[in-house]
Amino acid sequence: MNTSSSDTGATLTEPATALSPLLDEATERGLKELLEKVAPLIQGRRFHNVVDLLSLASDGVDMFDDAMVQKLMKAYEETIGTAWALGNAARYAQNQAATLPVPTLFGLLRTAGNEDVRRGLHFALQFLAVLGRQMNNDVEE
Repeated sequence: MNTSSSDTGATLTEPATALSPLLDEATERGLKELLEKVAPLIQGRRFHNVVDLLSLASDGVDMFDDAMVQKLMKAYEETIGTAWALGNAARYAQNQAATLPVPTLFGLLRTAGNEDVRRGLHFALQFLAVLGRQMNNDVEE
């Protein structure tokens, strides 16, 4: 009976050694080296920041549902569309200014009669008004 119990003990530890990578000598050595490198972080309580960062990343992943992705995609598309439109308008205006002769003062007034020009000027003036209002509020604070 003693022989069978010692054989059973030997067979139980062999599969445990084969299944558990923690009992491997190289893994144990690697864990010791890792603990030596992490020790200053743990002692200085800076490892908490790493855990907080991982928690934040996990919360971010949880937060990204389909609706959030759709909103981000829409915002991205609108931003790219706006940048594209502004770039096209700037290139067209630059080309027109380079190829057409410089208008006279009366020519500028005649151009101001164009509805698209007035719409653009109105936008620019409204934009500048909002910018000025924000600058004024910043000074008062």
